[in-house]
Amino acid sequence: MATIKVPALGESITEAIVAKWLKQPGDAIAADEPVVELETDKITVELPSPDAGVLGRQLATEGDTVNVGDAIFEVEAGASAAAGAKAEAGAAADAAAQAEAVESAAAKPAPAPAEPAEPATQPAAMPAARAEAARTGVDLAGVEGTGRGGRLLKEDVQRAAAAKPAAAPAARPAAKPAGERERRVKMRPLRKTIAARLVAAQQEAAILTTFNEVDMSAVMQTRKAFKQDFIDAHGVKLGFMSFFVKAAVSALEAFPSVNAEIDGDEIVYKQYYNVGVAVGGGKGLVVPVVRDADALGFAAIEQEIGRLAKLARDNKLKLSDLSDGTFTISNGGIYGSMLSTPILNTPQTGILGLHNIVQRPVAVDGKVEIRPIMYLALSYDHRLVDGREAVQFLIHIKQAIEDPRRLLLDL
Repeated sequence: MATIKVPALGESITEAIVAKWLKQPGDAIAADEPVVELETDKITVELPSPDAGVLGRQLATEGDTVNVGDAIFEVEAGASAAAGAKAEAGAAADAAAQAEAVESAAAKPAPAPAEPAEPATQPAAMPAARAEAARTGVDLAGVEGTGRGGRLLKEDVQRAAAAKPAAAPAARPAAKPAGERERRVKMRPLRKTIAARLVAAQQEAAILTTFNEVDMSAVMQTRKAFKQDFIDAHGVKLGFMSFFVKAAVSALEAFPSVNAEIDGDEIVYKQYYNVGVAVGGGKGLVVPVVRDADALGFAAIEQEIGRLAKLARDNKLKLSDLSDGTFTISNGGIYGSMLSTPILNTPQTGILGLHNIVQRPVAVDGKVEIRPIMYLALSYDHRLVDGREAVQFLIHIKQAIEDPRRLLLDL
């Protein structure tokens, strides 16, 4: 029996929560097959079995906090064949028991058919009486007829309806017991880290936000014109995000302070452009990084964003996918946001917020036209970036999106 311990999970990560057991004791497992899912304050990882065999004891339950180096499960190496034989024997026993139950049921005499019930006698009623009964909900069986031969008249039904007791008001549902009016759930490591980082960002940085609007007509026309050609050539759709990543890199090159960070009493100017793209992962907000975005074309950026987004949804991002970002783009528009003030992803100096695209009337060459307009928001650290630079940075992005040819000409 081999005891498996929690391995090193990454720099500065010392503990994790047992999120989900993927195998149960007695299950056969192959070498390198995931057994348990561990959630840290940064990523979710699957811990595999180093050997083929059968899972023995689980040394922690779901929700437990385990430290690096703690024993977490046992594996009986080479026991898969025995487990399979045991499972086959159990299946054979279940089949025999089922067959015996069927034979026992067949030996019992069939129950005698129930005799039909006597039809209930219904007093003769005039058509008007039946219609009145249907309207008032009166049961004709309990009404005494005064017509010839005991027939029920409309007046008989009306008297019966007037004599019915008034319906009691519906009772209000009972209030839930005090213990059921609230539900407490332990905060998961990733959510705790998100909360701590967002609070720290507002406490440590002088965050200010500037806004602008951008006409998306040129980008939308470009996407429409080359939609199928782009897919045929690169195997991926041409989205909006690649335009904004390229525009952000161009603006960062023009305004280096937005691609910098404060380290003590020094300013660190980054001479590489790793653009983080905020996405909603399976367990919270994460910011995977498109590395060296300045060296990538539109297709490579779209492919990388698609790869990172899938990893985020499947909770399979690695630490390397989340580290070393220099600038962040957050697209709240996919959720319908019209306007927001994004919070810095510290220690970065800037974050660009994108919002939904809405058809709005705008003045174009002295005429009112309906154009697809998006609001942009740039939050920045005012300790390092002046307001003039921030405004010009956002205008640079606006100009690049409204005329994408500027991106091709490095303008």
